[in-house]
Amino acid sequence: SQEEESHQLPLHGGVLPQLLMLPSAFYCTRRITAWPSSTRPLAHFTPHMDLDAKRPVERAIRTKLTSMLKPDHVEVHNESHMHAVPPGSESHFRVLVVSSQFEGLPLIQRHRLVNEALKEELSSCVHALAIQAKTPEQWGKDPSLGKSPSCMGGSRDDHTVEEKLKAGRE
Repeated sequence: SQEEESHQLPLHGGVLPQLLMLPSAFYCTRRITAWPSSTRPLAHFTPHMDLDAKRPVERAIRTKLTSMLKPDHVEVHNESHMHAVPPGSESHFRVLVVSSQFEGLPLIQRHRLVNEALKEELSSCVHALAIQAKTPEQWGKDPSLGKSPSCMGGSRDDHTVEEKLKAGRE
């Protein structure tokens, strides 16, 4: 499947060429021509579209984490449906990354690596990112995914969410 292929990217020529080839925030903001006389962020789709077209931000997150952190295991969960955003949004995510690159690093450094890999998405269309960054040994001892708390509606008064969801409409 395409999802499995994203875990097995060929790596040639170093990090910079890889970064230039990765999906980026472009997915968050490009125009959609399927809706005449309107522009919507790619985070909003109708059910008839294929998996990659419906979840481009999720795919970009998975691709970048896989390419940059070479994980043994990666999970990307879109938790936007748990928050006060329109159906089909891609604004709230939880990621689990298991990588030997985390060996010997404190948790804050691991989170910084994940944030650095996803800086374009975090500065444009992703409003919230919960990170679990584990070493293979830690994952072996506890292969669980943390659970996010219920939304308390905090984003209703946070205009950055609204701005991110409007990205590309204007």
